[in-house]
Amino acid sequence: MNRAYIWFDQVLLDLLRQLRWSFLPPLLIYFAYGVQGVTSVAGTFFVKEYLDFDAAFLAGLGFWVGLPWALKMPLGHLVDLMWRWKYLLIVLGAALMATSYGILASLLLIPDVMAAVISPNAWYVTSALLAPCGFVLQDIVADAMSVEAVPRYDAEGTELTTAETRVLHTTMQTLGRIALIGGFSAAAALNVWLFDGANALVQADKGALYAQVFLLAQLVPLLSLTGIAVALFQRLQLDVRLRRMGLSAADIKARLTLPRDPVSVNWWYFIGGGAFVALTLGIGLNDIAQGQELVFAGSMLIVLLLMRQLIKVLTPAQARALIGTAIIIFAYRATPQTGAAATWFEIDVLSFDQQFLSVLSLISSLLTLFGMVVLRPLIANNTIAWIIIFLALSEAMLSLPNISLYYGLQDWTAPLTGGVVDARFIALVDTAVESPLGQVAMIPMLAWIARNAPSNLKATFFAVMAAFTNLALSASSLGTKYLNEFFVVTRELSNASGQVSTPEDYSQLGLLLITVALLKLLIPLCAVVLVQISPLRSTD
Repeated sequence: MNRAYIWFDQVLLDLLRQLRWSFLPPLLIYFAYGVQGVTSVAGTFFVKEYLDFDAAFLAGLGFWVGLPWALKMPLGHLVDLMWRWKYLLIVLGAALMATSYGILASLLLIPDVMAAVISPNAWYVTSALLAPCGFVLQDIVADAMSVEAVPRYDAEGTELTTAETRVLHTTMQTLGRIALIGGFSAAAALNVWLFDGANALVQADKGALYAQVFLLAQLVPLLSLTGIAVALFQRLQLDVRLRRMGLSAADIKARLTLPRDPVSVNWWYFIGGGAFVALTLGIGLNDIAQGQELVFAGSMLIVLLLMRQLIKVLTPAQARALIGTAIIIFAYRATPQTGAAATWFEIDVLSFDQQFLSVLSLISSLLTLFGMVVLRPLIANNTIAWIIIFLALSEAMLSLPNISLYYGLQDWTAPLTGGVVDARFIALVDTAVESPLGQVAMIPMLAWIARNAPSNLKATFFAVMAAFTNLALSASSLGTKYLNEFFVVTRELSNASGQVSTPEDYSQLGLLLITVALLKLLIPLCAVVLVQISPLRSTD
């Protein structure tokens, strides 16, 4: 009993003890980012039922959608330079998000008007690119606010020790991930309710329901703006309390403002960002062959050059530790996925409807929250190399249920169990076990930056390292596209007259699933081994 209480105290009660009122503003912005998942199910079915994209194109679009995150480099440095006015980026991000959701709703509510301007496919691509631009802007500021949110004094006004602030920084970054997944959980729960009985609706009513979801998503940017309101209220509240304590104006200003060394413009970040934009637009607008590969290579070169600028301010030991950690996380996040083909199979062959996919999303989000809390001691007490090995082995093993569903395991287990262990049961169990794993990899690096980056370059460090690791998601999208071009999977498409223009073909999906599972195992393990036998060995 005593051991159980100690475990409960270390895992949950200690986390609650470390909560601070000042953490709320960035957590609200992270939460809003998670809530945007309310459009995930509606977006999946909207693309499947109203647009004619194939799996390879959607994987390629995922590459372009991920590239705005590379713009965190110059924008992060901009936040450090305009620290007092950083909230303006939150407002701009909210406007971009609202525009994105408005486009999707309009495609369903006034399709003829929208089609008269450009094609529905082009509108969808525009919307898909606007939303991440908005989230990037807000995420940069939230990262900067997460550093500012960690208090430097306790309730009695005594300055906290380095060890105490280190713990609080780790807690803040963990809570940031928890807020993000909490937003996904709230969105998934809402989807379960919204899509109750949706599968029985006629197509026109389904379209109206999807439009309702996209209109409801307009609340997401409004929610993100509450982070600004709470931050300003907290500042005013603290100012009033300090005045009542009799502190001087200079002391109050020192307590209200995070100590920051003078920051000067490093034009390399803006030159690199400008080069990235020019490269992306030049290749994208001219439809150059292998354009995605050229953009990825150019972006990687730019990010690496800027990382070189960044690590100059670190000690050699810190620089090696950061580079080794970033490489390991990059390899883990760069592993390719199955893409849209697996979801189409679940819808067409396994008959997973809108509400059941929402249930899977809800279970995944809730268990991710639980897993992040339970795995917090594992994150704190083990190196990033150990964590990535654990995640790679676990995810490879947890690919087996999805593979077995394709090859018909449910046809054998359902009769033996009276219909209990059917396809939906296997999917639920797989989701329940796999969910907590994916979100833990970034926490150690975020906490390391929060603790060790120079005070005047926190946002820049967050932005450049996030750009590097987010490029891994672009590499993942490229790998996903290549696999979907090699293992061709098609869903049934019909033309305007109702004739089948593209037949359904899932014959190669099994090989695609097996290949992805092997790559999820081998790529991270090889990266860990190579880094750990090199001077970049990560011990943090």
